[in-house]
Amino acid sequence: MDGILLEKLITYGIVFLFCGLIILFYLRKKSKASNIVVKKVETAKEEGLHEPVSLHPYIDPNACIGSGACVKACPEKDILGIIDGKATVINASNCVGHGACFHACPVEAISLRIGTEKRGVDLPHVNQNFETNVKGIYIAGELGGMGLIKNSVEQGQQAVDSVVKSKKINKEGILDLVIVGSGPAGISASLAAKKHSLSSITLEQDSLGGTVYTFPRAKVVMTSPMNLPLHGKVKLHNTSKDELLQLWKKVIKENNLEIVENTKVENITPLKDNTFKVSTNTGNEYISSNVILAIGRRGSPRKLGVPGEDNQKVAYRLLEPEIIKNKKVLVVGGGDSAIESALLLKNENEVTLSYRNDKFSRLKPRNKENILLAEKDKSINVIFDSNVVAINETDVLLNLKNGDTQKIENDLVYIFAGGELPTSFLEKAGVKISKRFGYIMKKY
Repeated sequence: MDGILLEKLITYGIVFLFCGLIILFYLRKKSKASNIVVKKVETAKEEGLHEPVSLHPYIDPNACIGSGACVKACPEKDILGIIDGKATVINASNCVGHGACFHACPVEAISLRIGTEKRGVDLPHVNQNFETNVKGIYIAGELGGMGLIKNSVEQGQQAVDSVVKSKKINKEGILDLVIVGSGPAGISASLAAKKHSLSSITLEQDSLGGTVYTFPRAKVVMTSPMNLPLHGKVKLHNTSKDELLQLWKKVIKENNLEIVENTKVENITPLKDNTFKVSTNTGNEYISSNVILAIGRRGSPRKLGVPGEDNQKVAYRLLEPEIIKNKKVLVVGGGDSAIESALLLKNENEVTLSYRNDKFSRLKPRNKENILLAEKDKSINVIFDSNVVAINETDVLLNLKNGDTQKIENDLVYIFAGGELPTSFLEKAGVKISKRFGYIMKKY
């Protein structure tokens, strides 16, 4: 009997020891993974990538159970991680606002916000129907805080649905709707207007595709399945700008949409009969019952304000890098757009990159790796702490940190200094704008 008891005790002891070893192994593995995420967060802070610049996930640590579902659901790399059993944001600046983490969280510990407690973001007042404080003016897409292509497409359609429900349409001799912008939100709204048999016109200050058109040709657009009105479900994952633009052109042609390019809307004036006069830089004016603004947050490109900037060799976007060869090119800026453009041009041209700061920050990891490699192998001449002070016919003058001026022989200048939020344009139309701190986006 004693032998049997001893045998049982030994068996139990082995089982407990084995379970203990498993738990110990699990905890050590969990601690190791946690430490890796901690280091990633430290690196993100050093590189300026920890602070969000647009729509981003906010995690409530009191509600989070550390399931890791949000990490698995996020299609981007190293946006989220787990530290000590709680989810945390790592490279918030690289978040593109998919919202997959929000939907994946089993305990609703994640909300999607724009701006932080310290850094506010200017946002127009928009209700759940995408209508601003001015009845009849709607906002869809990036201007309202939602930059992802799929979200913009959905909002363009939903804004038109709200126009239809408002019944502020069908006045004789007056357009039902003017759509400003032909990016994803604008094209979706144009298709939805056609679907609902609304009289409408779409005005684009640049070329078809809006913001998408300004991407370098080789840039890949990350998106997911979306529904286009009158076209159906579109399954796009790793899609180049050209492929996306071909889709836009196809649906526009198939549905006979009227899109007027190279026409910038300068003023939207509310009239006494609850309609709007939409004035453009071409001198054309349109009277409409409703307006949808799908113009993006950047509005017009920010200029340097230096002598010679109106020279024809100056541009603010790179459209066809493959046809530019044997040129002396200056790229101005240190963001992802500037870096990607410089990298696309370096193989066929002599490229100089001028950046006003002393080091790169807030770059996507691959862009940072590639530009540092290009600087090292001297395929791109990178000049930190420099500012353009004059653009001449055959050269460009840079001011350096030590006070010296450097002259660079030059054929082309590409300026990537960001864009200016169209605040005055919106306010002239009566749309209210407020600075939001940690604003929860409720439209998800």
